[in-house]
Parts: sequence; structure tokens; C-alpha cells
Amino acid sequence: MNALAAFFLGQLTLAILIFAFIKFFIFGDPPPPSHTAARRSSQSYLRPSTSALRHKASSILRPQPALSPATILAKTYYNVSGHTPESLDWFNVLVAQTIAQLRADAQHDGAILKMLTGVLNGTQRPDFIGEISVTEINLGEEFPIFSNCRIIPVDEGGRQAEGVSEGTRLQARLDVDLADVITLGIETKLVLNYPKPLSAVLPVALAVSVVRFSGTLSLSFIPSPTPTSNNGPAPAPTTLAFSFLPDYRLDLSVRSLMGSRSRLQDVPKIAQLVEARLHAWFDERCVEPRVQQIVLPSLWPRKKNTRDREEEAGKSKDQLMLVNHKVD
Repeated sequence: MNALAAFFLGQLTLAILIFAFIKFFIFGDPPPPSHTAARRSSQSYLRPSTSALRHKASSILRPQPALSPATILAKTYYNVSGHTPESLDWFNVLVAQTIAQLRADAQHDGAILKMLTGVLNGTQRPDFIGEISVTEINLGEEFPIFSNCRIIPVDEGGRQAEGVSEGTRLQARLDVDLADVITLGIETKLVLNYPKPLSAVLPVALAVSVVRFSGTLSLSFIPSPTPTSNNGPAPAPTTLAFSFLPDYRLDLSVRSLMGSRSRLQDVPKIAQLVEARLHAWFDERCVEPRVQQIVLPSLWPRKKNTRDREEEAGKSKDQLMLVNHKVD
């Protein structure tokens, strides 16, 4: 009897516990709003929300370490001291296709003629030279051949360094050779304005041809400096620097014709003067230690580069109306 009573007492106790759990925890009334809000606020204080974590993760850009020239060479498996110079046959094909397209575009609607006429008759033309007209244009039929490409380290002054170290940058050197006939012929008048204006006028015809050019081209990227702070001025853009070594070869052919009645053909002094001026012009701009730099555009979309088609169409329409108004 005692065992049976204990069994029924245990079953009764278990039933009461199950009943109390169902009543108070499942079907019971929810806690007051104040307690719920307090519990949620305490949980949010201890653990950030998912949206906050997502926003924080998306606004942080993982910093990239600055790669030195030695690291770039190691990652690209290039040994500056033992790598064989490349022939650049594939590069010559691409350059030839580009030049062929440029020649075709230059002949369309006389684009090259209009451009050269505008440049030669610019605002800086001397008073003793009359209006210049272009009489001959020959863009050539051959293409430059690049070869013997190699990568070398150079210091800040562009001189070849002994090895890759801090402060050096990588430079590509390519041998280039062009044997062609590229001609520009012009006609003008030499005006003598003393002792009175238009005292004498001497017709002059001149044709200059580039028949041979060979040299060593140097190419290197000059990266933009890293800004010290986010609030500082915008860093300078990355540029592509190029120049030629001083031992280049530039062969010119100059044909001259002066006078109207007793014409003088191929005057040696004129040919020497033109060749000297062209060599000086090239040396002052493209021969080391002078360097030409081309600013490379940014590949990332920026607001200042954004254009609206409707806005641009409206500006063009307003400009056209303004021109018509001035004409009227």
C-alpha cells in the first residue's frame, strides 16, 4: 500500500507541474510593455544589431599595403639582372593597327589639314611671316618597330640604379626604329616691314620629311603620393612618363624654294637652320633628362565625371540659341 500510495503521489505531482507550466508559460499573459522594452534595450546594449554590423562592415575598406618595386618583381617572377629582353612582336602588331586607324581618321573630312593649318597660323606667328598654307601631307606607309624591351630600376633622377631598393622605381626601355617618309610641305611669305610696312615680299616654299628615326624609349609610371589625411588636399594623379635617351638618330630631308622670278632651290642654309631647330625642339621636350608626362585617368567612377544626358542636351540647345542670337 505504501508503494502504491507513493506511486500515485508522484504521478499527481508530475501532472500538477505540467499543468502549471502550460498555464503560466504558454497560455499566460505577456509581460508589460515596459519590461519588454527594458529587456530589449539591455540586449541591444550588450549586442549590436544586425543592420549596424552590416553598415559598419560595408563602410570599412580593408587597407592595402604599399607594394615596393622589389615586391612587384617577386610577385611577377621578373629578374631584372637575368631576364632576357623581349622582342615585342605582338606589341608591334597592336601599334601598327592603332597607327593605321589614326591615319584613316586623319584623312576623313580633311581633319589633319584643318588641324595643321590652325596650329601653323596660331596667335604666336611672327609679324614677318605671312599666312601659312599646307601644300603637302604624307603620313607614311611604314610602322615603327619596337624591340629589346627590358625592365630596369632607376632612381628619382631617372638614372639607372645598381639594384632595387627603397626610393627606386621600375622603368621599361624599348628600342624603336622607323624607316619611312613622313612629309609636311608649306608655303608662306617673308614680309619685310622696314622702312615701311610691306616693303618687300619673298615667297617661300618648304617641305620637311622625316626619313629615319631610331632610339631608346624609356617608359615608367610615377604613382600619386599617398595622402597623409583624409581631409587634406587631393593627391596628384598618376602619370605615365616617357623620354628618349640622348643617343637617338633623327634623319631629315629638307626641300626649299625661294623667290618668284629667280627661284632658289634647296638652299643649304635653310636646310641647316630647319634641321637645327627641329633637333633643338625635340631635345628640349623629349630627351633625357627632360621627361614628358601623361596624366592617367582614374578608373573609379566619380561624381565630377558624371554627366546627365538631358542636362547636356539642354546646355547644347542653350548654346545653339545663343549663337543664333549673336548671328542675328
